[in-house]
This record gives sequence, C-alpha cells and structure tokens, in this order.
Amino acid sequence: MADEDDPKEYRWETGYEKTWEAIKEDDDGLVEGSVAEIIQKAKRKRQAMKKGFSKLGMMRHVYIVLDCSEAMTVPDLKPTRFLCTLKLLEIFIEEFFDQNPISQLGVIAMKAKRAEKITELSGSCRKHIKAVGALNKLSLVGEPSLQNGLELAFKTLKLVPSHASREVLVVMGSLTTCDPTDIHITIDALKTEGIRCSVVSLSAEIRICKFLCTETGGIYGAVLDDAHFKDQLLQHIDPPHAGNQQDFSLIKMGFPHGKTEEGKDPALTMCMCHIDSVDDPAKLTSGGYHCPQCFSKYCELPVECASCGLTLVSAPHLARSYHHLFPVPHFQELTYERQATICYGCQKCFNESTDKTVYQCGSCKQIFCIDCDIFIHETMHSCVGCTTIPASVHALQARKPVPPPHSLSII
Repeated sequence: MADEDDPKEYRWETGYEKTWEAIKEDDDGLVEGSVAEIIQKAKRKRQAMKKGFSKLGMMRHVYIVLDCSEAMTVPDLKPTRFLCTLKLLEIFIEEFFDQNPISQLGVIAMKAKRAEKITELSGSCRKHIKAVGALNKLSLVGEPSLQNGLELAFKTLKLVPSHASREVLVVMGSLTTCDPTDIHITIDALKTEGIRCSVVSLSAEIRICKFLCTETGGIYGAVLDDAHFKDQLLQHIDPPHAGNQQDFSLIKMGFPHGKTEEGKDPALTMCMCHIDSVDDPAKLTSGGYHCPQCFSKYCELPVECASCGLTLVSAPHLARSYHHLFPVPHFQELTYERQATICYGCQKCFNESTDKTVYQCGSCKQIFCIDCDIFIHETMHSCVGCTTIPASVHALQARKPVPPPHSLSII
C-alpha cells in the first residue's frame, strides 16, 4: 500500500487526459508522437495510395447520415459532440463541392429510433450548409437507428443511374443502435446495389459499423480529438475508385448560356430551382443560366434540369475535377542529411533536431518539408518545383549535378 503522506502517490483528477498522445512507435508499427503526427502519417499514406490513370467515381451521390441521439450531448469534443460535428460538417460540405463540383449530397438525421431526411440530394452547397447550421436547435433525444438511416438513404440511392458513384457517410456518436429488424438484410442489399458505406465513430469501434464498412468497401474510423475528427471527415473528399457495379458510358451534359436579344436588357423571369421552395421562394430576376435543351432558367450551377433531366455544368466545374485523375506523384521520404538547407516551397530553414525527415519530388528533385508535401498534394495538386523550373533543367538534373545558374544554357 502506498504511503499516505507521500504526495507523489496521489493526485486529483481534474479532467480526462489524452493518454494516446504519449504512444510511441515500436516494431509492430504503433504510432509515434502526438495526434498531429498521427494525422500527418495518415495523410501521407493516403497520398501514396493515389494512382494516376485509375477509374474513379467522379459523379458522386453521397448521403451524410448524422447521429442526433442523446449520445451526441457528451462534451468530450468541445463544446459537445453534436456542435463540433455541425461545425466540421459545414467545412466538409464546402470542401466537398469545391473538389467535386459535379456531385450531389444530402443529409439524413437519426434520433428517437427514427430517420428523417434533412435535405434531398442536390448540388447546392449553400442549401446544405444552411440546413446543417439550423440543426443546432434540434433536440437530441433517444437512441439512433442505423438501419432506418441506411434504409432511407438506400431508397433514394438505388434510383441513381448506375454510372454514378453512390455512397453513404455515417457519423455515429452512440455505441448502440435500435433497429426494427435484422440489419444484416439491409447491409446485404447495400452490398448488392454497390452502395459504398463509410463510418466515422465519435466514441469507439463498433462491430456492426465495422462490418458494414467491410462488406460495402467503405472506410471505418474512430476519432481521437476534434483535429483528428476533421481529418477523418476530409479523407472522404476525394472520389473513390469505381466499383464493379458502375457502368462506364458517355454522359450527356449541357453548358448553359444567357439567352438575350441584342440591344435589349434580359427579361425578368423565375428560376426553376426555387419555384417549389417554401423556405427560399423564387423571385423575378434578369440573370441566370438557361438550359440549352429546354431553356429553363437556373440561378446556380451545377444542377440537373427539372424539365428535361439534362445535367447542367460549366467548363470550370469539369476542369476542377480533372486533377483527381492525375494526382501529383508521391514524394520520396528521406532522412535529413543536409540534402538542402531550406524547403523549396515555404523557404523554411531545416533543423536537424526537429526535421528528422524531408520529402523529395521524383521529377524536379527538390526537397520539401512535411507541411508543403501535404499542401501540394491536397490543395495545389501540382508540384512547385516542376511548375517553376524549366524542363531543360530537369533533364540536366537527371544526368549530372546542376551547375551555377549563370552557366546554364536554357532553351
């Protein structure tokens, strides 16, 4: 028994401690260091898995199934699990439509053993962010029903054309689910239809959720803190590899135009996207995008024409989707041995004590820090060295050491 007079033997518990931050890596591959290092390692692992010339599900139809039960009131994610989730979902939705402009998204809420559709599948970023922000007034009661949430998403996604990628992303805070029937029947139906289900757990690993992801080819993750939660969400931004159930065919799209007569101001008309909306009714406006097939007007793109069913996009939307097909090659990880004194991207001076590893582009041979490596692959989608150094210099670097700049003959 410990000595009661020894103050080192006792202490007051003033709050929970993040004991996982002290984990060290061993021969079995356990993670080393803080949660920030865990996130960096996970990001680089995802970068290495990206391959060029691969078949991806570019036209995505995603349902976010959100747990709104009593378990989301727990304050381990500040201020609560639910409010933290809503804030991160707003970031996720904005980034999702920025990286997947020709995709659609919807939101489903689970609470009191029922599932309720918050927003239908659509390509309107503002509509979804507004709906998610309004959920902070929702009362969190009862238990979630994972089966009801999946069934509600399944009813809509099974009607989506087979050339599109159909996905469900579940954010689960509860350790239990109250289902009306056997959930394995629902999982089998999702697997048969080729609907990919992924789960982000806010508590711990749940066997049925893990089984759901394994059967449907999704990703399962359990969060450590809010930063890790954000990383777990944002990893679903990139389009997944096309499944066997997806058909590969040419898709008819329309590029809208402004239809006006020369010398006259455009007429005041009503847009089709708000004509049936109760919260945001349509107004008479002069601007907008006109469908080239039926001339219906819409106030924003991309959208599926309600009259003729044509997918309406603009050229920049297709261009923003292009980089997913040809990702930046994975940088080689090197032990820092004074290959360079500064990072080529941010010009940060390398330090032997803090920068144990550096990262080198295989084409331009420039050295980057970990932050620039992740920024190049996740945000810029093009190597800084490859775009700023002429191709003739790349050829010289591959054959021999680069001489001083004034002696180069650049063609």
